[in-house]
Amino acid sequence: MSSQSDLAPGVVIVTGASSVLGRLVTERVAADPGVGRVIALDQRPPTGSPAGVETHTVDLRQADLKPLFEGATAVVHLAQTGGPDAPLEQGDGDGALARRILDAASSVGVEHVVLLSSAVVYGAWANNPVPLTEDAPLRPNPGVGIASEKAELERTAADWRDAHPAATVALLRPTVTVASEGNGWLARALARSGALPVAAEDPPAQFLDVADLATAVDLARRARLDGPFNVAPDGWASGETVRSLAGGAPRVRLPERLALRLADLGWRWRLAPTPPALLPFTVHPWVIANDRLRAEGWEPASSNEEAYVGAHRASPWATLSPRRRQELALGITGGTLAAAVGAAVVVGLRRARSR
Repeated sequence: MSSQSDLAPGVVIVTGASSVLGRLVTERVAADPGVGRVIALDQRPPTGSPAGVETHTVDLRQADLKPLFEGATAVVHLAQTGGPDAPLEQGDGDGALARRILDAASSVGVEHVVLLSSAVVYGAWANNPVPLTEDAPLRPNPGVGIASEKAELERTAADWRDAHPAATVALLRPTVTVASEGNGWLARALARSGALPVAAEDPPAQFLDVADLATAVDLARRARLDGPFNVAPDGWASGETVRSLAGGAPRVRLPERLALRLADLGWRWRLAPTPPALLPFTVHPWVIANDRLRAEGWEPASSNEEAYVGAHRASPWATLSPRRRQELALGITGGTLAAAVGAAVVVGLRRARSR
């Protein structure tokens, strides 16, 4: 492993620099005395960049990247292609984007790259060990586009690493990342998918504060980490704890087929942000261990509970008196069942008419 002095004075490329994570990482890189120049790239104009940071508004999928990468010693690739319904052409996802970044990096002799993957590459399955380590196989759930794209990104990185034996590639696999400035689509989708619960008990969950992810990214850059690293707080929060933090509103357990049908209707009619394929993540465990990253010196500043509370507003339910909660619980239960039955009838009628 190379020391920081091996790279000084470094030139670091940061993609996705306008995101919340990108801004935090850019600030850390710019404050590093071993870095002489920071180049921040994003499709949106970067705002609030530290003094001395060189910013460029650029479409990474189309631009000629080599001139921008000239002289770079490290690349931190945080840009992502979007959510589940991003208008992407074939070969235009995270894997293809990573390939462009890596090709540009190798064309100018970059020997260290940090790539942002995701813990969703492990998939949510009933037989997942608790917790998952980096040695667990990648088993993306069918239909979960982000998981497939991140798995493709990791395959692309592995191929590039094999072709460049002197290079190091850190692959970070964060759990659900949250931020007080606003959560990304994955955190929002998973939170709202809980409105259609199908399991007897909610699975354990993890929530990573974006500031902790930024410190992990910066450590991976400074220490030239190589290989995959899970990024998550210590341990996890039980499903019951998460429900309590969310306000503890009662929910009716639905048969899996009915829940999938309702999720499909909500997604197709743009009434809900949750693709039906994400429902397994609300049923099966997919929590990850952080031991490997901790062994490199990383320490999370926020627990799962602290990260969740810091990024979510208290629900109206949490402010009600116990008696009022009980009264509303009865109404919610009946209303939920009626809505579920009604939606099932609508689906049945539509299918009957189409025959």
